[in-house]
Amino acid sequence: MTVNASKAITLAITGASGAPYALRLLELLLAQRQQVHVLISSAARVVFATELNWQLPAAPQAMGDALRERFNVTAEQLQVYGKEQWFSPVASGSAAPKRMVVCPCSTGTLAAIAQGASDNLIERAADVVLKERGQLILVPREMPFSAIHLENMLKLSRLGVTVMPAAPGFYHQPQSIDDLVDFVVARILDHLGLEQKIQPKWGYGEE
Repeated sequence: MTVNASKAITLAITGASGAPYALRLLELLLAQRQQVHVLISSAARVVFATELNWQLPAAPQAMGDALRERFNVTAEQLQVYGKEQWFSPVASGSAAPKRMVVCPCSTGTLAAIAQGASDNLIERAADVVLKERGQLILVPREMPFSAIHLENMLKLSRLGVTVMPAAPGFYHQPQSIDDLVDFVVARILDHLGLEQKIQPKWGYGEE
C-alpha cells in the first residue's frame, strides 16, 4: 500500500466521551492511505478502556504497535507520539501536517487551544496548525455548553477553526450506534475533503 505522505494529518484524541468516533475516524483515514500522526492523552486512554473495553498501553511505542496491529498498517502510515515528544514533526511549523482533527475534543483541550497554552504535544500541535494557517477541526462532546465553552468556540471559529460538536442527526433513520458514529465521522471526512461512502450527502441518497 502506497502511503499518501503529502497529505498527512494529525489526529488528537482527548478525554471527552466519544472514543468510538476517534477509532472509526482513524480506521477510515488509514483506509484512504492517509499518513496519520496520532496523539492520545492519558485521559483518552481511560475513556478507551471505559467505552471500548480496550486498554491501550501507556508507552507511545507500544500504543503505536497496538494500533498498527489492529488496523494492519505500517509505521510509515501511522505514528504515535507521547505528550512531551517535542521533537516530533507535529511540534514544528516546518514539518507538521497542515491538517489536524481533535476528536473527541474535551472542553479543557478546547480552552487550552483557545489560549495558546501549548503545555503538551496536543496543544502545541494545534497551536502550530493555527499559526501556519492550516486546517483545524475540533469535535467537542459535552452537554450542556457553558458560556466559557461557547466563548472559546467563538474565539476559535473566528480564527478559522471548524468546530463540529459530536451531534449526530437522525434524518437518515439510524438503526444502530454505528450509524450514529458514522454520521459524525462522515461530516469530518467531508470537511477534510476526503471521499466517504458511509453517509450519503443530502439529496443524493437512495430513492
